[in-house]
Amino acid sequence: MNILFRRLLRKANSLNRKYLGSYLINNRIKLLNHFQIQYLLDVGANTGQFAYYTRHTGYKNNIISFEPLTEAFGILGKFASHDKKWEIVNAAIGDMDGEIEINISENLQSSSILEMMPDHVKSAPESAYCGKEKVKIHRLDSIIDGYVPNLEEAFLKIDTQGFEKNVLLGAEQSLKKLKGLQLELSTKELYKGETLFNEMLDFILQKGFVIHSLEPGFYDKKSGQLLQVDAIFYRG
Repeated sequence: MNILFRRLLRKANSLNRKYLGSYLINNRIKLLNHFQIQYLLDVGANTGQFAYYTRHTGYKNNIISFEPLTEAFGILGKFASHDKKWEIVNAAIGDMDGEIEINISENLQSSSILEMMPDHVKSAPESAYCGKEKVKIHRLDSIIDGYVPNLEEAFLKIDTQGFEKNVLLGAEQSLKKLKGLQLELSTKELYKGETLFNEMLDFILQKGFVIHSLEPGFYDKKSGQLLQVDAIFYRG
C-alpha cells in the first residue's frame, strides 16, 4: 500500500467518522432509498470519496464510478477493489466521444477540462494546476447501456469542476429516464465558461426534475462567500 493511498485512507476514515452522523449525508441516503435507486453513476469520481462515504453510510446497491486521471483512478481502484457492487471506468464523461486534455490540480480534486479562474486559485492555492493529461472521453448516451439495464432506477452524480453542463448535453437521451441527479453548481465563475447556478437550475427543472436538497460546498476562505453547492434533484 503506497504512502499516498495510506494518507488518503486515513483522511477518508476521519472524514467518514465526521460525516456519518451528519444530517446532509444521511438525508442523501434517505433519498436514494426512498426512490429505490439501484444504480449510482458517479461521474467525476476522483479518488472515490463520494462513493466511499455513500457506501459506508448505508447505500447497498450498485455504483459505477467514472474517473479519467491515471493517478486518481489508481487510488479509486484500491477503494473499490473489495466491493463487488462497485465498478470503475477510466474515462471522462462529456458531450463528445474520443480524447480530450484535462488539467491536473495539485490536490487532484480540482482537476478540470476547463481553465481555472484566478479567484479559484486565490481561494484555494492548493487547487492550482500542475500538469495536463490526455484522457478518454465518452458521451453518457453512447455507453450507458453497457452499465445500467434500467435508467429509471439510476441516479447520476456529476462533480466535474465546471464541466457539468457538458456532461448533461452528452446525456440528453439518458436524462429522459434517469430517476435523480446530483450536481456540483457554482455561484461564481470558478472555471472559464462554466454554466452557473441559476442557469443550471432552470435547465434541470425544465427536464422535469424537482429539487430535493442543497448541500453547501466550497467557500471563499477570506470572505465566507459560498462558491459551490451540491444540488440534488429527483424526477417530479
